[in-house]
Amino acid sequence: MQKRTKIVATLGPATDKPGVLEQLIQAGVNTVRLNFSHGSADDHRQRVQAVRDASQKLGISVATLGDLQGPKIRIARFAQGPIELNIGDRFTLDAALDTNAGDQHAVGIDYKALPQDCVTGDILLLDDGRVQLRVTAIEDSRIHTEVTIGGKLSNNKGINRQGGGLSAAALTDKDKADIKVAAELELDYVAVSFPRSGADLEQARQLLDAAGSRAEIIAKVERAETVATPEALDEIILACDGVMVARGDLGVEIGDAELIGVQKHIIRRARELNRVVITATQMMETMITSPMPTRAEVFDVANAILDGTDAVMLSAETAAGSYPVEVVEAMTRICQGAEKHQLSRPAPTQPDTPCTSTDESIARSAMYTANSLPTVRAIICLTESGSTPLWMSRIRSGLPIYALTRNEQTMRRVALYRGVEPMFFDATAVSEQELNRELLAVLVAADKIASGDTVLLTRGQQLGVHGGTNSLQIIQVP
Repeated sequence: MQKRTKIVATLGPATDKPGVLEQLIQAGVNTVRLNFSHGSADDHRQRVQAVRDASQKLGISVATLGDLQGPKIRIARFAQGPIELNIGDRFTLDAALDTNAGDQHAVGIDYKALPQDCVTGDILLLDDGRVQLRVTAIEDSRIHTEVTIGGKLSNNKGINRQGGGLSAAALTDKDKADIKVAAELELDYVAVSFPRSGADLEQARQLLDAAGSRAEIIAKVERAETVATPEALDEIILACDGVMVARGDLGVEIGDAELIGVQKHIIRRARELNRVVITATQMMETMITSPMPTRAEVFDVANAILDGTDAVMLSAETAAGSYPVEVVEAMTRICQGAEKHQLSRPAPTQPDTPCTSTDESIARSAMYTANSLPTVRAIICLTESGSTPLWMSRIRSGLPIYALTRNEQTMRRVALYRGVEPMFFDATAVSEQELNRELLAVLVAADKIASGDTVLLTRGQQLGVHGGTNSLQIIQVP
């Protein structure tokens, strides 16, 4: 059974070992993530080249995603190592304290504007909420707090404000430098961390354009204010090409109980607005050290797939874990199991939003036909930009969508779309009279379709033109 949901795997020391990258791609990885919070530009260059070499060797298109670090909202360091905080302890966060001078009573902070962003009564969540502090007073650079949930606290742990609202800009100087690296490496996607509004994403797009990059933008939804209202979320989604449900910081800011419904809403709304969507954070975390996932992790991944996510993402599981190949193999099995259940239910064929172009209308017509005509075995899409297979993948179907294109970047980009398999085919090199015969022969030779199958074909009257898809054909394979 072909896996339809895509897998994003983060690269790191574990994937640098000889042979591991090829095994990951063969096991089901469709997109690799470069975490710009770690590693140098040279590290990223070497890893991207290794991915492209492995992709070419295996004949499998793999997209590349650069994940910007975003603002560092963290505590500084402790002079004598980790401390233990107990409920009721008094503890101070001091923006003026030396970076390495933290102790049992106070610690410095990297984000110097935090005292201005807080008020008395705020709840600050440290280390993904494992330690919680209630603000009792603010004095110049110092935030005085009382510990409400205690625990161990060590260097450089993150800080969130319950309910969100921190004013830190989404794009730092480091992010702007990393955008230039992303352009140099010709990455397919760039993820923007902690965007507050559509304006942050527009700024990222302008910087990518200025650097000569054609990368599409993924907005990481991880601030409470971006999901506070339907309008705020729509603004984020419409300003980007795809979204990531970044459940770590988002869950800390809005609470785990709220995160359940918010995840489902983000996935549904992204699909409705024709955006790709990735679900991330702690999906198979126990497999960093264990060769098997827990049942809870299996159900978590499956739940996101049933919600309709395009991709599920692995972070430390592949970047630094002991079982990077095994975790991808396990995730592939979960994808296949969840999809088998999902495809047993009727597929929706009537989107709520009106079409905005002829090619989108053709894409929807193809999916309506595919879900209505029982003899159809596959959907074939001749595409330049990848827009038509994206629109197709927004409507659930059990049929494979083959995106045939001459553009290598389009092949990599559509590798992230749920249910879409990219294949190289240069329609401009074939005569009009021979086009259908040639493309069917390519698919038959690759064992994607067989003689006698009924397939759908979408294409443009004028080949090689962006946005030119204007016809739908029902064809029987000779």
